[in-house]
Amino acid sequence: MNASMVDLRYKTRQILKALDRREGVNLLYRGKLKGRIIPAGTAAGGDIRRHPFFGMLAGEKKPVWKVMRDLRGVRYRDL
Repeated sequence: MNASMVDLRYKTRQILKALDRREGVNLLYRGKLKGRIIPAGTAAGGDIRRHPFFGMLAGEKKPVWKVMRDLRGVRYRDL
């Protein structure tokens, strides 16, 4: 099913019925695909553990707050 951004507001019932039928909904903005709503329980992209960022800091020995401070950088140093 294709739905515009306006349809999300005014045709919510039809979009929910499409999801109940296990049908995906393509979201269009000015005729161009911007996103997709998939029914719950549908495999969206596979196993999250295969994502390259999963477990990237598994061997880290520093406390979480220090790791977060280092990742955020100077933006949050003064807070």
